[in-house]
Amino acid sequence: MGRQWLHAKKEVTANRRAKMNSKLIREIMVAAKMGVPDPAMNPRLALAVEAARKQSVANDTIHRAIKKGSGTGDEQITYELVTYEGMGPQNVPVIVECLTENRNRTAPDIRMLFKDAQFGSKVMFLFDQVGIVEATHEKEGLDLETAAIEAGAQDVEKLEIVKEEESGGRFFTERTDMYPVAEALKKAGWSVTTAEIGYRGKDPVHLEGDARAKVEAFLERLDENDDVHRVYAALK
Repeated sequence: MGRQWLHAKKEVTANRRAKMNSKLIREIMVAAKMGVPDPAMNPRLALAVEAARKQSVANDTIHRAIKKGSGTGDEQITYELVTYEGMGPQNVPVIVECLTENRNRTAPDIRMLFKDAQFGSKVMFLFDQVGIVEATHEKEGLDLETAAIEAGAQDVEKLEIVKEEESGGRFFTERTDMYPVAEALKKAGWSVTTAEIGYRGKDPVHLEGDARAKVEAFLERLDENDDVHRVYAALK
């Protein structure tokens, strides 16, 4: 469910890293537009900046993105969030969130990526909209359920990829509790890598072998599109 299919891919090519950085910068711009352009007063912007720095995005690039998003820079671009629904291969429900300055370009591109699936199928009711906080701790073997309860999260699952000497969890929260949970985790010594409102499948599909590989390839193609910000799949 969610975006675990993506985290399971351990290899990150230079091209994928460049696309990842582009999306991080776009998130900074949107966060700066939606709130004050000061990370100290804008939790979403603070987390976006922190995520970009962890990917070694230059400070100058981050500052330019904040100015551009807040309208204080020389160049101003307005991005909007557009959400598409559909049924992927093997009847896996999929939600695609795009950040775009031109939806007339984005919609046909996403439709084309769904050419072997069912673009436009209504699947939103098959997901819960939740807060999703991903975090790691330098201590290995921590009890994730205890950490979730203490931080005020509703549920938690183990992150697929963490260093051997660390603990990692994906904490699910009520939408209004996302930032308080993220702050509680930080105070408990966790390093928060992402905190965002997202979607979690209510009844995720379990697939193995070639069937799962086909779905993951489809999801990866979606994620590689420059306008795609997040892809959520009801996939175990």
